[in-house]
Amino acid sequence: MGEGIGVRMNKSWLEGKTALITGAARRIGHEVAVALADEGVNVVAHYRASADEARELSAELRERGVKSWLVKADFETPEEYETLVERAARAAGSLDILVNNAAIFPPSTLQEVQLKDLVQSVQVNAWAPFVLCRDFARLVGKGKIVNLLDTRATGYDWSHVAYILSKKMLAEFTRMAALEFAPGITVNAVAPGLILPPPGKDQSHLDELAKTLPMQRHGDPGDVVQAIIYLLKSDFVTGQVIFVDGGRHLMEQTGGPHPD
Repeated sequence: MGEGIGVRMNKSWLEGKTALITGAARRIGHEVAVALADEGVNVVAHYRASADEARELSAELRERGVKSWLVKADFETPEEYETLVERAARAAGSLDILVNNAAIFPPSTLQEVQLKDLVQSVQVNAWAPFVLCRDFARLVGKGKIVNLLDTRATGYDWSHVAYILSKKMLAEFTRMAALEFAPGITVNAVAPGLILPPPGKDQSHLDELAKTLPMQRHGDPGDVVQAIIYLLKSDFVTGQVIFVDGGRHLMEQTGGPHPD
């Protein structure tokens, strides 16, 4: 029995597969792309404006012995994201994996948020990823999808209201898609917590916030990557959210504003 479990969870399923990773040029997306390359996965790296970083990533992936292609799409432009899966599949020849990582993180409060802010965040952070999931299911038919959420989606983010509402929507899309696209496709999510400093903040920002967590420390991109790889290697897990947050989600439902 132990040997059978090992066979089901080893590297063999991932090796030689092809993944489309959105927002792959920077931050967590970059780390996911590199980690999957180390598992033998070919990568179609999506980017919007980070062309130089995307080219550098593609070269790095090829140096690691896998194939890599670049696809550009602005998630605020429907004709670009509505063709993304088709273009990626055409470039690579086939797709097996979709990782929806790309997102925007604009500041907004309940007092200041406008309808246009909500529409923008929902389109980029929820609707575009859902369209990609639906197109993946239609065009690919069999494979694995992982969406990147946020641990605060179980509660609130008082300084990024439009953003967190869009992530709550993506969480619901994830569960609905897991039912709709089974049994051929598994759809899961990973919800990071304190992993990287937000734009404009440094490491000390994370160090200070980490004191409020049950685990008393922040994570790093490798923690997120390990959760994603687990979900990609599993054939039986679907509709799940793995919180990679040091226990932060357990504190979210108190309802109070965050210190950040």
